[in-house]
Amino acid sequence: MKIAVAGLGYVGLANAVILAQHHDVVAVDVDEARVDLVNAGRAPIVDTELEDYLATRELSLSATTDARAAYADAEVVFVATPTNYDENLNFFDTSSVDAVIATVCEVNPAATIVVKSTIPVGYTDAVRSAHPEQEILFSPEFLREGRALYDNLHPSRIVVGGGGPRAQVVADLLREGSLDPDTQVLLTGATEAEAIKLFANTYLAMRVSYFNELDTYAATHGLDTREIIDGVGLDPRIGSHYNNPSFGYGGYCLPKDTKQLLANYDVVPQTLIRAIVDSNTTRKDFIADDVLARRPETVGIYRLTMKTGSDNFRSSSIQGIMKRIKAKGVPVLVYEPALEGDEFFHSEVVRDFDEFTRRCDVIIANRRSDDLAHVAEKVYTRDLFGSD
Repeated sequence: MKIAVAGLGYVGLANAVILAQHHDVVAVDVDEARVDLVNAGRAPIVDTELEDYLATRELSLSATTDARAAYADAEVVFVATPTNYDENLNFFDTSSVDAVIATVCEVNPAATIVVKSTIPVGYTDAVRSAHPEQEILFSPEFLREGRALYDNLHPSRIVVGGGGPRAQVVADLLREGSLDPDTQVLLTGATEAEAIKLFANTYLAMRVSYFNELDTYAATHGLDTREIIDGVGLDPRIGSHYNNPSFGYGGYCLPKDTKQLLANYDVVPQTLIRAIVDSNTTRKDFIADDVLARRPETVGIYRLTMKTGSDNFRSSSIQGIMKRIKAKGVPVLVYEPALEGDEFFHSEVVRDFDEFTRRCDVIIANRRSDDLAHVAEKVYTRDLFGSD
């Protein structure tokens, strides 16, 4: 089968590799550098499994910037372009997805379009109404940054929304490329699939927020956070997973997905969804105040990335801490090897690690690192379990 994938980010590239194990796949991106890397068998993002598969596996995969040509020959087009949250409109910016759908409808009305980008509840039905001649489905993605291919090789579930025989075909394509042939498949309505994505991520955000607020309480009262979490987690209904305190939930998905779900509740009674969104702000306020209580002259930010094994720091929670500290007039230095410039939001980027640790009175680290062991007395972190 000939397949096109729009977008070479985490979602798009992981799906392209999964599908290219058994089918001819052309990946499309506007970034020529990403296209060139993929065609050279190299991953444009940090992801161990993606790097390995692109370099060593036999894949029928090519990349191009010529979207029209790629879509024209495809039986199925997967859309994995960015949908950033617009704070002014309180809505996902779906313009990149809209553009792909419009192009596919123009050049290939027979193609099945599968939206992988995160979208508002009700989006798929709206575009299907606008393009009744086109088969348009939605299949939510459940992956972690830095483990995108792994999570597609070992999916927790495969959800395809939209109905019709093509939904089963798409589900079979995704399961065929995984290493777990018994993965549960759920075929739903398109709107239900959209809701599954937003509610799942908001639940994860709620769990992060819960343990963060537990940690805030313990820290304020001089209690041992770990002892409390260990005791709470022994309840089998709660479990000892996804319970490590942090500076707040961040990354590309959780902040925008929780806000979008809240926006979808505009005419529905709720208090919990609003509380989850607000809790993340409260946590950052607490962390910044706790750091400033140490009266540092210079604060260091050790890594902007959210997760180990990832080079992505979009919307990372530590940036919120950084901005709050700078607002109080305390200079901030940044150590982040993934940065190319000498400044990050008007803060100096220090590339020499020894110089960085020497110049900082307090070093903020969302996750512990052996690199900081020799300056442990300077390190501020809420990481208890050494995991994401």
